[in-house]
Amino acid sequence: MIQLVVATVLFFVMMFGIGFILNMLMKTTWFPLYLLIIIVVAWMVYEGWTKGAMLNNLAEYTIVDWIPAVGGLVGAVLSGNAIQALRKGGYKMF
Repeated sequence: MIQLVVATVLFFVMMFGIGFILNMLMKTTWFPLYLLIIIVVAWMVYEGWTKGAMLNNLAEYTIVDWIPAVGGLVGAVLSGNAIQALRKGGYKMF
């Protein structure tokens, strides 16, 4: 249980940090989320070409596999919200 909590927090912090830095450098608010969506869609198309391998792989994932992934997704979304709030607050650097 402790490992699950640590992994979830780690994924959240990594995605938030990477997303925040990419948002500052690229000057776009939702770049990390778009990047994540593009990677997932490309993976789904690639796996779809094989004979049902994607569905078999997804069926083998458990809640322990999904919780850190959701933590990372939340971190990516919150990094976009943080940059957006800083820009509305008048910070031109972001």
